Amino acid sequence: MNRVHEVANISFAGKKMRLAVDGRNYDIDISQLSAKLASASEKQISNFVLSPSGYGIHWPEIDEDLSIDGLIGVHHRCPVSKSVH
Repeated sequence: MNRVHEVANISFAGKKMRLAVDGRNYDIDISQLSAKLASASEKQISNFVLSPSGYGIHWPEIDEDLSIDGLIGVHHRCPVSKSVH
């Protein structure tokens, strides 16, 4: 599986998330990105799953998903090409 991002050191302080993506540190106010995260408890926010490919983060208790690209403001080209027959 190809990794989209190398994500590490995810931590939370209130509604702020700190993480390292591809060796660069980010501080993100997640309450500004998601109404579900804005109203979630610290326990719910701390319960997350990082996708194996480094594509996104899922919060199962509140059924919320955010892409790493969206969090840090970058865009990748789709690796799938369409063939014309």
